[in-house]
Amino acid sequence: MYHLVVTEKPSVAQSIAAVIGATQRKDGYLEGNGYLVSWCIGHLVELAAPSAYGSYEKWRKEDLPILPDKWQYQISSRTKEQFEVLRSLMLRPDVDRLICATDAGREGELIFRLTYHQSGCSKPFDRLWISSMEDSAIREGFQNLKPSAQYDSLYDTALCRERADWLIGINATRLFSCLYGQPLSIGRVMTPTLGMTVQREAAIAAFVSEPFYTVLLCVNGMEMESKRFPDRDSTASLLEACKKEEYVLIQSIEQKERTEKAPALYDLTTLQRDANRILGFTAQQTLDYTQSLYEKKLVTYPRTDSRYLTEDAAPVLEQLVPAVTALFHVSGEVVLNGEQVINSKKVSDHHAIIPTKSVSSVNLEILSKGEQEILRLISIRLLAAVGEPYRFIETTVTAECAGEVFTSKGKVVVSEGWKGIVNQFFPEKTTPERTIPDTVTDAVVPVTSAQIKEGKTTPPKHFTEDLLLQAMETACADEFPEDAERKGIGTPATRAATIEKLVQKGYLERKGKGKMKHLIPTQIGQALITVAPEQIQSPSMTADWEEKLFQIEHGQYTPEQFMEEITHMITGLVNTYEIVEGAEALMRRNQIIGICPHCGSEVVAREKGWMCRNRECRFVLWKNSAYFKKIGKPMTEHMAARLIREKRLRLKDCQSQRTGRAFTADVLMNIEADGSPTFTMAFPNGGAKK
Repeated sequence: MYHLVVTEKPSVAQSIAAVIGATQRKDGYLEGNGYLVSWCIGHLVELAAPSAYGSYEKWRKEDLPILPDKWQYQISSRTKEQFEVLRSLMLRPDVDRLICATDAGREGELIFRLTYHQSGCSKPFDRLWISSMEDSAIREGFQNLKPSAQYDSLYDTALCRERADWLIGINATRLFSCLYGQPLSIGRVMTPTLGMTVQREAAIAAFVSEPFYTVLLCVNGMEMESKRFPDRDSTASLLEACKKEEYVLIQSIEQKERTEKAPALYDLTTLQRDANRILGFTAQQTLDYTQSLYEKKLVTYPRTDSRYLTEDAAPVLEQLVPAVTALFHVSGEVVLNGEQVINSKKVSDHHAIIPTKSVSSVNLEILSKGEQEILRLISIRLLAAVGEPYRFIETTVTAECAGEVFTSKGKVVVSEGWKGIVNQFFPEKTTPERTIPDTVTDAVVPVTSAQIKEGKTTPPKHFTEDLLLQAMETACADEFPEDAERKGIGTPATRAATIEKLVQKGYLERKGKGKMKHLIPTQIGQALITVAPEQIQSPSMTADWEEKLFQIEHGQYTPEQFMEEITHMITGLVNTYEIVEGAEALMRRNQIIGICPHCGSEVVAREKGWMCRNRECRFVLWKNSAYFKKIGKPMTEHMAARLIREKRLRLKDCQSQRTGRAFTADVLMNIEADGSPTFTMAFPNGGAKK
């Protein structure tokens, strides 16, 4: 008899099969040593389209809300062949037990169980739950398989998430699209995220910069500054008084030794934020690189919201820290304060992301540039997290001149601690600290120069992926109980996909030069939020749902209660929503961006791209064009308009899929006989590439 092991990806299946001895390659699976090992290729089974529940092919408001009495599923057409392989294996008479080895999380559980149920399988199964793809972790996992019933509530949570997203997506998307005559996408997490970016841009647009003034004195080589004044006249009067007085009286000198403790280890969100801020990677790129490193057995499970390790990891640290130090040639003393990163109470399903012991023998050259950078970031964070505190002495001097108080602050580093390690690889851009010369209280010190310093209040910052991820993670944090383990909207595993979907749908654009791109809502994105009701775009409601999903997972809330809430909300939305007057901006979705280079008709913006109005012409530039995605440059309206106008586009910071390296190239657009565009790539130093 055989045990059937089901993984989420072929690469994971191969790694597991090699450890358990299933080395014979078959059609869609591996076999050996009493095991069959096969894979799902992501979601093999998905929720059926609305047409499965009735005559819903056409989008009509009067058909809403669509609320299935019994949920139906279908096999994804692109993976039907692999589903049949799995179904036949599950139903084989010589298979007596299954092992669920999909990714150890909510979506992994859903992927396996939907396939299991859709296959009509009722055989018993166990759960493989591991945080590393190292051989030792796989062997240990197989020796400690978990009962499937232990993860029933996790499956319930995944079902609720999937079905809630379907209900909101189908009903709200059709409602708004019908009312406004345009295809408009609504999502449970996507729309509140878009709303935060629109609110941020509105705050920036409404911000009025106001000047402020201070008097800056140079006293014995030390700069001392007054409080801020709103008008220049008051500041000028103080300046003249100080010049007349010519001296300051030192009132106090306060010195404090301060420490900045080592940072916690990475969870997925903090890794994505740092990778965006330091390396310029998008959240999705960071997840993809980390997932690849996980499958290559070099880092632990990436989709985690924990930043600590469990107590049994202490011996591992003793091997890891020297291995990482040697791999990246870290100079200076590297200490190991393992207790700083160990806290079993703060670890949920998976511990923090750290390198595995396999890094001791890895050849970095075989990794892509992006993988190398992420592995370095994770490794250096480990060394920092177990390092000594950063210690410095902060000195504050206050003085009086012309009846006004002036202050100066300076800092002297006592010990670089963990920052010394980080700065070897990712140095911070900081302004030089003010120097504080030796002086004493009650000393009278001459003023060597005096001037007015002018500044301006600054608006809020545009969202980068770093800042947007932070906003998603902390949205409505004050509305959660203090001991809530998960806050905000979305999860670490889904936030990157949410941002990418907003970009692909044309609701957000990445703008800016260099690595740090801003996420700016487009005209249609702003218009959508203008007409969306508060309940749809509110991070508060979505965050509340995320907390209830977490409670379902832990048996504190029932799936029936959750789905009843969703159904009630959708029904109320459909029955009470009224079209917003003055929503003309939505009608501009069909705005003309150029003239078709093939037939001369207008090229207009649609949901999925920019298309020729002439239905017989095949000219279209897709937003999710595979050609542009493979170089890390999804099509934007600006790019499309430039290609239509000039048939040539210079792109900087493209990224090679093979090496991960950045490059600059010109994309040339050619038009085929039917109007469909094809592309070639020309490089500044010559040559072209299809």
